[in-house]
Amino acid sequence: MEVPMIARRSSWTGGGVQERLRRLNLITTVPPLVIVGVVLLFLTARSWWHVVIQVVGLVAALATAERWTAGDYLRVARPSLVVTAVVWLAGALTDDTAAFFGLSVVGSYLIPPLPRHRLAALGGLAALIAALGATNALVHDDRIGWRLFQFAAVPAFAMLFSTAFMFASQRFFDLIAELEQSREREAELAVTRERVRFAGDLHDIQGHTLHVVKLKVALAEKLLDREPDRAREELREVHSLVGDTIVQTKELAYAQRRLNLSAELENAKNLFEAAGIHVRVERESEVDDTASELLGQVLRETTTNILRHAEARQVRITLTRRGIAIDNDGAPDTGPLELSGLAVLRHRLAGHGAELEVSHSDGRFRTAAAFPAPKEARR
Repeated sequence: MEVPMIARRSSWTGGGVQERLRRLNLITTVPPLVIVGVVLLFLTARSWWHVVIQVVGLVAALATAERWTAGDYLRVARPSLVVTAVVWLAGALTDDTAAFFGLSVVGSYLIPPLPRHRLAALGGLAALIAALGATNALVHDDRIGWRLFQFAAVPAFAMLFSTAFMFASQRFFDLIAELEQSREREAELAVTRERVRFAGDLHDIQGHTLHVVKLKVALAEKLLDREPDRAREELREVHSLVGDTIVQTKELAYAQRRLNLSAELENAKNLFEAAGIHVRVERESEVDDTASELLGQVLRETTTNILRHAEARQVRITLTRRGIAIDNDGAPDTGPLELSGLAVLRHRLAGHGAELEVSHSDGRFRTAAAFPAPKEARR
């Protein structure tokens, strides 16, 4: 379905797109009009009166051209049409063959943006130019045919030619406007993605920490009377954990944060053991450094999910060169788990060419992430 011309034309107004189009218009459109107008003036003007009327028509045409990419160009173009029509009539009556230039320029700017009946408007404007030019034959009775050709046929054809050029020019400017708007939308989307990424990282840091603090404080409260020394140790860990979180939050704010898989693995083991969960770690090979940080994010998010949503008794963590798998029991059988954090993480991993698989059956939950081998990544 074709977009109406007036709809595309209105999209030029407002914002940085309009300013760029105005600069482009001043560079590509206005100078050629000045050059053509001045050349016609020197070639055809035979009296001071011809100079005056051609200059008036050229100024009206330039005013319309300059305002073409502005939102208020019709406010200038309509009176300019009247002025240039009078100029052409005066030129025809005084035998000035180039006085039609301003009218043909202004008319060509008015036709393309019309939403409908453009051909009818073009024909009417060409007929107006021919009719005004034909008045030359009324005041000069010699060479009638030649005068009608000079003052009616040629200006009408010039009007058709300039309007065809303006249709192509407007389409060109429409494409430039669409390109600029696409760039602006891409910039806005990049900002939005960065905000989502920052929010996800902040959730990873503080959401995880707050849940761990809650568990440790509850454990310390239970141990306070029976094992005060261990309770104090748990509170010291809470204090240390909060301090580490503050540091990580600052690093995140200054784009300095990087997760360490080994540290996350040790932290996960301590948390599971503190919650009474048996944990087993299997290393099939050393993890590739290029995948370490994202795999650490997978481990951190999964650890939080197990502590928050499952009643696990056993957890197995398997590390490969470019992947990690976490299996746990105690997953509820009431239906699929709504784990939005993993959904966000899957999106993040996909951006780096990795895959995140989540499965849930018979009370067991499995989270596995894997990066493709280097050769597969290049294909």
